[in-house]
Amino acid sequence: MRYFMTFSYDGSKYNGYQKQPRLRTIQGEIEKALKQINAGKSVSIVASGRTDAGVHAYNQRAHFDLDNEILCGKLKQGINSLIPEDIYVKSIYEVDDNFHARYNVKAKEYIYKINMGTYNPIEKDYVYQYNKKLDIPEMERALKYFEGTHNFKSFVKVDEEKESYERTIIQTSLSRNVQNVNHITISILGTGFMRYMVRNIVGMLIEIGEGKYRSEDVIKILEDQDRTKAGICAPACGLYLKDVYY
Repeated sequence: MRYFMTFSYDGSKYNGYQKQPRLRTIQGEIEKALKQINAGKSVSIVASGRTDAGVHAYNQRAHFDLDNEILCGKLKQGINSLIPEDIYVKSIYEVDDNFHARYNVKAKEYIYKINMGTYNPIEKDYVYQYNKKLDIPEMERALKYFEGTHNFKSFVKVDEEKESYERTIIQTSLSRNVQNVNHITISILGTGFMRYMVRNIVGMLIEIGEGKYRSEDVIKILEDQDRTKAGICAPACGLYLKDVYY
């Protein structure tokens, strides 16, 4: 029986999503719980994609198989009772055996949170404490240059080897918190993302906001396909996987 799960997590105390030997990970904690539920037999979960250490998720998705059918409500309750409190299973549904949580993804949305105001130690693991003013209109103009289908080799991990670096960004936005105008949120919706791609895009936007680059420089940097031509990599703490669409 194949199950489809939606779950959220606070990634600040984990070595990323993907299971790694002797390290605390999101996948490792959930699979540990499922093994108990599955009478000691190991269960592998297949997520929509991995997130790096310190990155959070509102709606991560994954599928897994169990030999025996368990009521979805009971399964959700059982997993939540066994995993740490900074991970939470929001829903579980039965799906067709052909469904794949990674390969069936049509789009993903990431958001990135920045504080331009006074340093806040309470939110340091959840909002990037940039703590200086940025040129928001220029950053908004730059964001629009990322929309569409481009080669994003300039915005991935330096040693990331891919058959294709082409990805499509469907929509972007930059918004300010109504209650705190020093808090901004950058949203990027796309068909797929490579490792560090969103953080590198945000890093570029920050340097544009600082005046180190102009918004239209994004065009040339995309064309150059050279990571060294782009900006910094923004810290993991401000990044959230907001949603996955099928």
